[in-house]
Amino acid sequence: MQSHLLDHPLHGGFGKAARASGRPKATLSRRVAELEAALDLRLFERGARVLKLTEEGRALFQRTAALLTELDEAAAAIAAGGSTPRGRLRISAPLLFSQTAMGKLAAEFALKHPQVQLEVTTEDRPVDMIEEGYDLVIRVNPDPDETLVGRVFLHDRLVVVASPGLCAPRDEAATPAVVRSGGRQLSEWQVSTSAGKSQIVVQPVLHLSSLLMIRDAVRSGVGAARLPISLVSRDLAGGRLVCWGDVEGSDISLWALYPSRRLLNARVSAFLDHLKAAFPNGDPEELSAYAVN
Repeated sequence: MQSHLLDHPLHGGFGKAARASGRPKATLSRRVAELEAALDLRLFERGARVLKLTEEGRALFQRTAALLTELDEAAAAIAAGGSTPRGRLRISAPLLFSQTAMGKLAAEFALKHPQVQLEVTTEDRPVDMIEEGYDLVIRVNPDPDETLVGRVFLHDRLVVVASPGLCAPRDEAATPAVVRSGGRQLSEWQVSTSAGKSQIVVQPVLHLSSLLMIRDAVRSGVGAARLPISLVSRDLAGGRLVCWGDVEGSDISLWALYPSRRLLNARVSAFLDHLKAAFPNGDPEELSAYAVN
């Protein structure tokens, strides 16, 4: 593809680019001129000794480089008669999932696929996959996005938990609560138990940014909290925490997403298979067991 030519003049000039690419200098110069004419854009500023990408040239290079690399990899895989995952794989994952499971997942994947250079970043914000160069993102209950496709690989739910020493709420008395800072603050929690539905009036006593910190604070008896069942199931089984009920309407789905307009390359496909193998049923108990073992 002609836009692949942008990669070569990044060496600083047609002479160096010709030596690096093994193509004649005149051929590179002519094809760059043809590309500029076809796009009706000036892609390079031509100095006496060096070439420099214009703003339009750099934007074109950034938008097409990943796609062209994937085409090269696909062609190489077909020519080699196989589809062994290789190359760089960039993943963005939410904080809690990264803290509890991603380290182990990444290590197992690296051992299974040594030719893949895996890079995982942790952030809860909705990243722009195309602009920021991610191959796959893991997100909790993502908003619909026409540019992305994906699959659910885990389910979870929120429960209200507290230390056994903290008295369960009675009537409309306020309960001390540990809440996540920066989130929507509720004055009441709607919960359901085997006895029916009820409301818990809450009085925040701590605002913490991490769910792991919230769990540790609840263990200490400072207040109750809403937490994923996968995060506290072992504490409930061990008697360190007690459950006051399931939070109404708190179903959680973890999605693995990737850009729909790109080919699903061997690296992404291999990681999706890796997630499926780690969580075959996709239930909270699997995540809890995986994070501990």
